[in-house]
Amino acid sequence: MTKLFILPILLSLAWALFLNYNGVPLKQGKTGFLYIIGISLTVIFALALLLWLTAGQNLKS
Repeated sequence: MTKLFILPILLSLAWALFLNYNGVPLKQGKTGFLYIIGISLTVIFALALLLWLTAGQNLKS
């Protein structure tokens, strides 16, 4: 689960490299960074919720 916190960093780095390669300023690509952070946080929170909901099943066996 902790490896998922690397996901936004890697995606942001890839986005920054893409913007740099195409000559677009980082300020203009700010919306992409916001989307990356928002989607990554949604995935992390959804998986954390699923882990929390199913944690009791592991103890019953």
